[in-house]
Amino acid sequence: MHVVFAPDKFAGTLTALQAARAMAIGWARRAPEDELVQVPMSDGGPGFLDVLHAALGGDLHVVTVSDPYGDPVPAAILRIGDTAYLESAQAVGLHLTEPAGRDPERGTTAGLGQLLAQAVDAGATRIILGLGGTATNDAGAGLLAALGATAVGGPLDRGPSGLASVTAVDLQAARGRLEGVELVLASDVDNPLLGINGATKIYGPQKGLPEERLVTVDGWLQGFADATDRKLAAQKGAGAAGGLGFALMLLGGTRQPGVSLVAEAVGLGEKVSVADLVVTGEGAFDFSSRSGKVPYGVAEVAADHLVPCIALAGQVLVGSREMRALGVESAYSLVELVGEERALAAPSEALAELAARTARTWSR
Repeated sequence: MHVVFAPDKFAGTLTALQAARAMAIGWARRAPEDELVQVPMSDGGPGFLDVLHAALGGDLHVVTVSDPYGDPVPAAILRIGDTAYLESAQAVGLHLTEPAGRDPERGTTAGLGQLLAQAVDAGATRIILGLGGTATNDAGAGLLAALGATAVGGPLDRGPSGLASVTAVDLQAARGRLEGVELVLASDVDNPLLGINGATKIYGPQKGLPEERLVTVDGWLQGFADATDRKLAAQKGAGAAGGLGFALMLLGGTRQPGVSLVAEAVGLGEKVSVADLVVTGEGAFDFSSRSGKVPYGVAEVAADHLVPCIALAGQVLVGSREMRALGVESAYSLVELVGEERALAAPSEALAELAARTARTWSR
C-alpha cells in the first residue's frame, strides 16, 4: 500500500516536517511493508520556509531585522534562482513575544519591510511571501514605511495606534523600491481588511486585542485605507496577517492560496496520484480548516485523484458530517488517545502511536 503523509505543523509542538516523520514512523510499526512518502505542507504561516527548503533545496541567507517592537531578530531568505521566498512570521510572528509582552496596538510590520528590502537588494526579481502567524495588526503600514512610504498626520511604523491621525500617504518611494519585482502573497485566509469579517474583528483577539478595543482599532485601519485605497481594502486576502495583505496589494502584489502554492511547489498532486491513501493533519482540526487550511487543501488534491484522505490531529472538533464536507473520510484525535498532558509532553511519540493505531484500520 502506498501512503502519502502531508500534514501541516501542530502549532506549539511539532513542525510539519516533524509531524510527517512521526506519522511515517508510527505507521511503519504496524504496516512495515507499506510504501510511505512524506510531504510536509504549509499554508503560508509559520514553517513555510522550512517546508519549501526541504522540498526544493535552494540557499538560505539569514539576516537581522526588527521584531514587532523593534528588537533584533534573525530571519531567513530562501533563494532559488531569481526567486526569493520569505516568511512573515519570522520577522513579526506571534511566537516572538511572550503573551504578557504583546501590545498589538503598538506592534509594527517594519521588520518585514526590512526583510523584503534585503531580498530586493540581493537581486530577487520574484518574491513569494508567506503570510500568517503574525503578532501585528497595522495593515502593513510599518512594512510600507520601511520601504520608503511617508504619511501626513502620524507615523506609519508605530503600529495601528500611529495611524489614528494619518490623513494622507505617499507610496511612490515604496512602489519604486519594488519596481520590476513580481510580488506574490501566499496566505491561508481571504478576509477583507475591515469590518465584521476583517483582520481586526476576526484575528485581533488572537493577537491580544481586547474585545472593547476592536472597534477603535478597526477605525484606525479604516482611516488608513481611506488615505490609500479603500476599494482595495475590500479585496479577498487584504486582511491576511493583520492587514499585511492590504499593504502588499498596494505595492502591486497578487494573492494565491498558500496551501495551493505550496502543493504545486512540492509536487503534491504527482505524489498523491499514485497513492492509495493520503494522511493529513494539524493541531486542531475544526471547521475553520475550510478557509484555506492545509487539511482542506490536501483533501481537495486527494479528491482530484480519487484517493481517500484521513486526518490525524491534536484535537478533532468537527463531527462526521462536517468532516466529510471538508473532504476527509475520518479524523483521529491525539488528545483522545493519550490525553492532553502526554500529547504536549511527548508529541512525536504520541503522534507515532496514533498513526500506528490508525494503520490497523486503513492499511491492507
